[in-house]
Order: sequence, then C-alpha cells, then structure tokens
Amino acid sequence: MPPRLCSYMQRGLGVHMRRNAVFLLVLLSTVSFGLAQASASDAVPLGQKSIFLLDNGGKETLIGEVEFSQRGDQVAYRLEMHLEKFKDFFLSMKEMKCLEGREIWCFIPYPYDNPRTVTADDMRWLEHDLLFMHKALNAFGANLWNGIYYDLEVADGTIRGQAKAVDLNYIAGPPDDLTTPPYGEFDIGEVQATARWFPAIEIR
Repeated sequence: MPPRLCSYMQRGLGVHMRRNAVFLLVLLSTVSFGLAQASASDAVPLGQKSIFLLDNGGKETLIGEVEFSQRGDQVAYRLEMHLEKFKDFFLSMKEMKCLEGREIWCFIPYPYDNPRTVTADDMRWLEHDLLFMHKALNAFGANLWNGIYYDLEVADGTIRGQAKAVDLNYIAGPPDDLTTPPYGEFDIGEVQATARWFPAIEIR
C-alpha cells in the first residue's frame, strides 16, 4: 500500500475512533444521569409530609403527618396522627379512634415497638403503623378480620398505597421476632376497591 494512502487511512481511522469514543462518553453520561434521576425520584422523600386518605372520587382526608430523616442507608420516620379529627367509638369492649362517613374507618395503632425505619423498596414498618379497620355503619361491634393494610410504593417524590385486606387478630399477640414486620406477602389479600370508603392513601 502506498505510504501516503496508508497515512491517510490511519488518520481517518483515528478520527473515527475519537468520534466513537466521544459518542460512547455522551451515551454513558446520559444513561448515568437517567439512572440518577430515576434513583432520586424513587427515593424516600425527606422532611415533613402530610398523610391523606383518598376515597373513590379522589376526595382527600388529611389524617396526619410523618417526618422522614436519613439514618445511614435507611430513613427513619416519626409519625403523628391527627386523632382530634377522629371520633371516639367503643367497639367490642375497646375504645377506638374512627372516621365516620360511608363506613366506620378506625385507626389501629401497631401495638409493639418497631424501629420505625424504611427504605425506598421496603416500607413495611410504616405500613404496619398505618393499619385500619373498616366497619359498616349498621354493624354491631368490631370485626378485627376486616383490617386494612396500605401497600406503599415510592414514585416521583410521593408515597402511594393501595388498600389490602389483613386479619388484625394476627397481631393480638406479639410476634416471635419484634425486629421483623409480622405481616408478610401471604398474610395480605385483595380488597374490592369500589366497596371500601378509602381504597388509597398518599403521603406527600
């Protein structure tokens, strides 16, 4: 091959390789930025947030506040329910704080110590601290098997949850391991959303 042609091809190959390298760097930067944005949008939002129950029409009822703060690789939370907005009901020999409307919707505080920490992909302790029980207006007493468990997920800086069914009798006694949330995947059932007063919850 003539030396001049060889030199020309080498220069062309060098330019091509440099262009490919620049393209690759831009592509990697774009992917990294996108992953960082996705990670940030799916992170537990820090600071004080309000808790709303949502009915089937999207009407919101403010029921409390929760404050999130970073603790190592987890996020600690402090929950404060607005119990002054709830009515006192005496059901099955127990005093309960309940909202009254389409149904009786009673807040059931988790009765045992827990670390009160969450991560973006594990909100179980907060889910256990937001247990409820529903009751028909004309029903007598409290049926603890009518428990409501909000399955929480983080997306775009908001925590959203859909109502699931649990039997609250399951936590009538302390779990064997207080460091593990007692309700697991197989303890949680589906709820017919249109049949319930508050099928969703939001924290923002």
